[in-house]
Amino acid sequence: MMKPIKGWGLVAGLAGLLMGLAANGAAAPGQWDQPAAALAEQISGILGPGQARLTIRNASSISIEEIPAIRRLLEQDLKARGVQTSGAESANTIRVTLSENVRERLWVAEIVEGNETRVGMVASALELASAPPATDKIILQKQQIWHSLWVSDVDPFRGYQADDSVFASMVTDNGELVLMEPSSIKIARHGFGGYSFHGANVFELPQRQLKARDPRGVIQLSDDGKNFKAFTSGIECDGAFAPPADPSDFKVIGWTVHCHESDDPWPVLQTETPRTAAPLKAFYNAARNYFTGVVTPSLGVDLPPFYTSVLLPRPDGAGLLINGIDGKVQLVENGALKTVAGTRDWGSDFAVLHSGCGAGTQIIASGSGEAITDSLRAYELPALEAVPASAPLSMDGTVTALWSTPDGASVFAIVRKAAGQGRPDSYEVDRVTANCN
Repeated sequence: MMKPIKGWGLVAGLAGLLMGLAANGAAAPGQWDQPAAALAEQISGILGPGQARLTIRNASSISIEEIPAIRRLLEQDLKARGVQTSGAESANTIRVTLSENVRERLWVAEIVEGNETRVGMVASALELASAPPATDKIILQKQQIWHSLWVSDVDPFRGYQADDSVFASMVTDNGELVLMEPSSIKIARHGFGGYSFHGANVFELPQRQLKARDPRGVIQLSDDGKNFKAFTSGIECDGAFAPPADPSDFKVIGWTVHCHESDDPWPVLQTETPRTAAPLKAFYNAARNYFTGVVTPSLGVDLPPFYTSVLLPRPDGAGLLINGIDGKVQLVENGALKTVAGTRDWGSDFAVLHSGCGAGTQIIASGSGEAITDSLRAYELPALEAVPASAPLSMDGTVTALWSTPDGASVFAIVRKAAGQGRPDSYEVDRVTANCN
């Protein structure tokens, strides 16, 4: 069973940030001279004088605006060594891939002559001035803010039935906890000993014949943080808050929730200041449990079907990190889709945390698989390889959803605890934060 989706962030002009931004840390003149000359030397040594068709693929953090300059350098250096780059009619091909890991850049040239392919490569140090290296001194910590109760524990304020299964939650600026379940939205108020709810604050969802195999949803706060919109498979809800006449009356919280069927796209990035910014929205496949890859506004690149997306600050402005249904984690940056290494141990859930530690922003990812006891870990992404920035934080069950709070200072985690001792599965909501050690 795949895990639920979650999302994070609203940023003004998202499409503009992800398409055609000029790099803040653009390469200084001459930065590419040495690796281009060294690679041209290897290519000419393999190919000898003659003609070849040159192609370049960028799988690195180098800005797309830098690629024409790198191409010109390679063409000039090859010409000086007797290799003329020509059109598509040439029988020889030079395929150059610009890649990197956390330590160095790696430029690889595949020289194809007929049925024979030979390879040359050049490595150079990776400058990280605009992206500080990850630290291993970040400590993640969790605080349980809500948990479901077994039917025998029911009382007038904290009575959750045994079959409750939470798949989305959010705390409003009023302090109420909004919970989404397969058949209802429940709103709890913080009081003595934690969050409590009353039956009047349970709002039934419309029942559809077509139900997702694995329910999931998104809760988006309004501009002022007091109201919300909620989205789940084929359903959209609006929640409005009105303060009760008696603030001490826990039986009346003052909410109205209206739901209707809808196939409109969902906001896939949770709210972040400024909340009035136009969100990135994606179309959800209601018959399955993932987004189709069609988003609005367009990012200038075709996205694969995905479960999760988060917005990351990058040297060039912003990047969209997605987790595809094929298990690949990819970064949309400068109008290109790039594969991220170091994510083999990630589950389908991740969120962004603005901790102020290390590089300032971390990716919080759950572990892969359906472990009885899951874990969360912080990662940083200085280039195109995820680097662990904390030790794993053990969770008391399987993490089924993750997303950032509106300010990004903490992450909500929904944890499912396996059935046992005559009790069914239970759920809890934890708030995860980070300390700089």
